[in-house]
Amino acid sequence: MAEHHFHLKAEWPGGRNSEGFISVGNLQTKVSIPPEMNGPGIGTNPDEMLLGAAATCYIITLAAMIERANLPLERMSMESEAIVEEERGVLTYRKITHKPYVALKAEASDKDRSLLKRLTEKAETSCMISRAIQGNVEIGLEATLE
Repeated sequence: MAEHHFHLKAEWPGGRNSEGFISVGNLQTKVSIPPEMNGPGIGTNPDEMLLGAAATCYIITLAAMIERANLPLERMSMESEAIVEEERGVLTYRKITHKPYVALKAEASDKDRSLLKRLTEKAETSCMISRAIQGNVEIGLEATLE
């Protein structure tokens, strides 16, 4: 079994509303609490990073599945949304909804389009980030397929 190790370094100079810095691989960025949660909003934050991890994992997984299936891909893009709830001072990362847009080339068959629909749904359960947060964060899918 192959293991892949990732290492993050973090610097945090003070209290809750400080500005920190993280470095992991090609990602080096300032971090702080977002303004929606009464923070300074400098750099990124854990909520955005979890959304980014889930969204990029999904779209990369879907792209790999489309490629392996030899589907005639024209273009693909995606928007994702996260919902974090606050109740009695407790924050809960409630839901992530992926909204992929996938267009196949004009020569795509009905069989290709049917397979694309299945792959769009399967990619979510195949993505390692989705599997990691399964049972804790609801994942929704609103695909637009052409």
